[in-house]
Amino acid sequence: MNSSLFFNVTTFGYFASMVLYIAYIATRSKPVAQIARVTALAGFITNTIAIGLRLYESYQLLGIDGRAPLTNLYESVVFFAWSILLVYLLIDLKYKQPSVGAFVLPFAFAGMIWAQFSLSDAIDPLVPALQSNWLTYHVITCFLGYAAFAVACGVSIMYLIKIGKEEKHADESPIGGILGIFPNTRILDDINYKAIMIGFPLLTLGIVTGAAWANYAWGTYWSWDPKETWSLIVWFIYAAFLHARITRGWVGRRAAWLSIIGFAATVFCYLGVNLVLSGLHSYGGS
Repeated sequence: MNSSLFFNVTTFGYFASMVLYIAYIATRSKPVAQIARVTALAGFITNTIAIGLRLYESYQLLGIDGRAPLTNLYESVVFFAWSILLVYLLIDLKYKQPSVGAFVLPFAFAGMIWAQFSLSDAIDPLVPALQSNWLTYHVITCFLGYAAFAVACGVSIMYLIKIGKEEKHADESPIGGILGIFPNTRILDDINYKAIMIGFPLLTLGIVTGAAWANYAWGTYWSWDPKETWSLIVWFIYAAFLHARITRGWVGRRAAWLSIIGFAATVFCYLGVNLVLSGLHSYGGS
């Protein structure tokens, strides 16, 4: 068996888990929620095995030039999906709010389905600029940060949906139906904050290790490459979020919108820059 098979199984697992989480919201069935959690965990384990096999295949094909499976767009997307599940499962251990999975698993599934059907999974030798251990540190920290922002975005969407309904029916009885299974807005706001508190220092480490890698590869720590510039924009958005939260008490709707805007900027930094703009990081889109 090879990594491609396990990545295909991972894609199916994330899809099944996403559907089950949505079914839980519709049915309020605790057994459905438990099956959804187990399916998400199974998909995460399969994704982990697939990444491990990809590493093994790299050394089989390239010998001593084998490398961590993090260097092209296909590998980064499947690692991003893995990172989203890691952060989500850790947060779910604390909060135990299965309805959140219906808004987070779609990010992981979308990444896997795109990687499997639209991107090349060829294992090629590293270009000289990528031949550094800083690559591994940089990619892992950045994508764990991105994953935390994805979880924050998912719960922020839930928050805006629920708070809008609560404000519309402020004089009526507590919300029932589908929205009744959502966590209360205080919990959603707290998850949003905690996820960004996880992601921001990881993104900071990613930028620092990226600067060290840039100095190794190109002889300069910072060159205002489009990827570097957009990474800094993303960093400032989340720094503004935390600053407003801590010093001005920003919570609720404003925090949710800033979280969503931050993740939109993150996605553009990750994909838009690589696929649309040219620069020193353009090889990431190949």
